Amino acid sequence: MNICAVETAADLRQFIEFPYQFYRNDTIWVPPLRSELRGQFDPLCNPFLQHCEYALFLLKNGEKVIGRVAAFIDTLAVKAWGEPIGLFGYYECPLEPAASQILLETARRWLRERGMKAMRGPWSFVSQEWGAVIEGFEPPPVIMAPYNPPYYNEQFTAFGLKKVKDLLVYCIDARQGYQIPERILTMTDKVAARYGIRARTLNMKRFQEEVEIINALSNLSLIHNWGYSPVTEEEVKAMAHDLKPVVHPQAVVFAEDTQGKPIGFAIALPDVNVLLKKMNGRLLPFGWLRLFWGLPRLTQYRMFALGVIPEYHGKAIDSLLYRALYESCYSKNLRMEINYVLEDNAPMNNAILKLGAKPLRRYRIYQRET
Repeated sequence: MNICAVETAADLRQFIEFPYQFYRNDTIWVPPLRSELRGQFDPLCNPFLQHCEYALFLLKNGEKVIGRVAAFIDTLAVKAWGEPIGLFGYYECPLEPAASQILLETARRWLRERGMKAMRGPWSFVSQEWGAVIEGFEPPPVIMAPYNPPYYNEQFTAFGLKKVKDLLVYCIDARQGYQIPERILTMTDKVAARYGIRARTLNMKRFQEEVEIINALSNLSLIHNWGYSPVTEEEVKAMAHDLKPVVHPQAVVFAEDTQGKPIGFAIALPDVNVLLKKMNGRLLPFGWLRLFWGLPRLTQYRMFALGVIPEYHGKAIDSLLYRALYESCYSKNLRMEINYVLEDNAPMNNAILKLGAKPLRRYRIYQRET
């Protein structure tokens, strides 16, 4: 086995294409669109790379690619966290201890040579696409959610990586009879009346302005969350551009005070993976038609983000937003995956359980000194 850095366009094609070969017999994995995946590694398409130093590596057995890994340093994250922590991700590896050691050691050495004192991952170039699945490998992953074979966790621990944080996932499913508990309906009615809060959905005619509101609320409400780092204006614009064709306006909800000032938001993304499952990562010849026809009809969602400004913490505005989002998206076939919640965010986890959501998955983020 030999490992080499990705240096040419041909190398990058191999790096991007490898998962489609690696998972070809895996019935759970959902192949992303190749065009979207290529964009993650293009600084012109992905502004995240503009504040990153990164390297991609291929592991080969002779001429055959058998594994891959990325090592990278997000300079904005390092500054926000106040610690020299590098990241690894895009890890794919066979069930072979020697292959795993080579890949992870290569990433560790690259980070150490650039002054990083620790390596953390799995992480990616996409917002909130973090962690390795350790519980709940089925059903298939939702949009922008990781997936991996169970043995990856054994490989990580064998390398000396240890748990730094678990991310929890919950699910509600109207097909299985889910309804918001009556006590939550009564409580959120009282909260809305007490604080003069009203909920509204996304106005697509003011899309860019709405995106700016979400970014401002995110920076106020999520800045102290573990793992959060500032998002640049270019990243916000790129994400808005990418999500606009797929977003359902009824699945983005704002909470406003008596003056009409936004104080919180909740975003659920339609689970495009339902459509991508049978497309093998390609829009042609008929993939585009599946997306065009299927996107407006999706009833499965990933709850992607929720934030409430600090002045309204502890006032059950989060429950009010959950209710508003559920009612806005409701159909008899509605399924929503709340993905993800930090394991030590007790108020959020308690609120979700009181809503009657069921635990579904657990992701783990690992770390070790370099």
